[in-house]
Amino acid sequence: MQNSSRPPRPSEGEVNFSERRRHWSAANIDGETRALLDADAEVFLHQSVSTPCLSAIRRAEGIWIEDTQGRRYMDFHGNSVHHIGYGHPRLKAAIARQMDELPFAPRRFACRPALDLAEKLRDITPAGLDKMLFTTGGSDAIEVALKIARMATGRFKTLSFWDAFHGAGFGASSVGGEQLFRGGGIGPLLTGAEHVAPFACYRCPYGYPDLSRQPKLEICQTACANYLRYVLEKEGDIAAVIAEPLRAVPYLAPPGFWPAVRQACDDAGTLLIFDEIPTGLGKSGRMFACEHEGVTPDILVLGKSLGGGILPIAAAICRAELDRAGDFAIGHYTHEKNPVTARAALTTLQIIEDEDLVARAARLGDDALAMLQNDTAGLASVGEVRGRGLILGIELVQERGSKTPADDLAEAVYYRCLDEGLSFKITMGNVLTLSPPLTIDEADLRRALSVVTAAIAAESRTAGLL
Repeated sequence: MQNSSRPPRPSEGEVNFSERRRHWSAANIDGETRALLDADAEVFLHQSVSTPCLSAIRRAEGIWIEDTQGRRYMDFHGNSVHHIGYGHPRLKAAIARQMDELPFAPRRFACRPALDLAEKLRDITPAGLDKMLFTTGGSDAIEVALKIARMATGRFKTLSFWDAFHGAGFGASSVGGEQLFRGGGIGPLLTGAEHVAPFACYRCPYGYPDLSRQPKLEICQTACANYLRYVLEKEGDIAAVIAEPLRAVPYLAPPGFWPAVRQACDDAGTLLIFDEIPTGLGKSGRMFACEHEGVTPDILVLGKSLGGGILPIAAAICRAELDRAGDFAIGHYTHEKNPVTARAALTTLQIIEDEDLVARAARLGDDALAMLQNDTAGLASVGEVRGRGLILGIELVQERGSKTPADDLAEAVYYRCLDEGLSFKITMGNVLTLSPPLTIDEADLRRALSVVTAAIAAESRTAGLL
């Protein structure tokens, strides 16, 4: 059996084993929880980022998760589903009513909740995105988008970024760029799934320098966008470019990048697919992250938070002229127009609007970014603080000049924060990624950020990196 003995390289996910994790587990997991975790590992396939699990939870409410030992954590990860917090009372009530009224609709029958959701998404997405299909997960919605692009263009090739995550399905893994989902004997993957290095101005893969942590665009001339155009022109028959407009690491595109890519796609007859599964629905401080860029894709993919952190639902939304499948099927999912998941999504959108959560994310995000930048300014181990809205990242380094990633420091900070009641995600091995619900109280947000900066300072002292 083919399998790689090497562990996967750091990416947007985390692996399951490390010395620090073992030590934390030994100190914090009691016998009852250990028995549950062992039973969980016995029945579920082992895979990085999920099984074996870190701990076990018994309650999730608002911004909080509570483990089986009664410890509570502010959840600044949430798999990007908890935009409106966990267990929003209005959402739970709407789901319960819908289950009583109509719990399921077979595919060949229309139902009002699914139609209402489709019309709502058509109204709030960028102009021109008028037709859609629903799926039960973002990975499936990505693959629907790929089918739409193939049928509309008569081409099969795609162009996407290394280090990107677009889902765990076979097609989604093919266009994704994480070794975690592509290696270990999984391949060969889809033919024609081409990749280029992504934008990442602080750690530019094209070798250009930054100045005071800002890209020197007068030197690089957005080489990342130029190279993407180069590949489109050389290949000549690429169906679609697929990417996150705001990388969930997080990484923001340099100014002018997306307009240049949009123009390159238009010139090549290539469609542009935006994956807003983790970043859409207000997280960036706009309803959709692409709105910051002034660029509308041909296909927009949503998921994760669309179900309000309770039910799984995703959508691929496209321009009407791409509706070319005819009598062939590009979705045909059993729960494609499920009235209960549709009601959950529709209610989630209404909550986001009624509670003004998009503007709230913008305001709180600006304040949080300023606070983090100010409070970490004197820490040599902090290479860069970046973000947009309530997607924030702190990149830890061993030394600012070389930018050598401080992976061990990042993990030490993470476990110290867990002990202080804060959970988040480490991406690329050394980026503390903070993504709280849009409903978070301002005092809780400031307290969480103080926990993070204090942990960085304490662990940096221990590591001799101050």
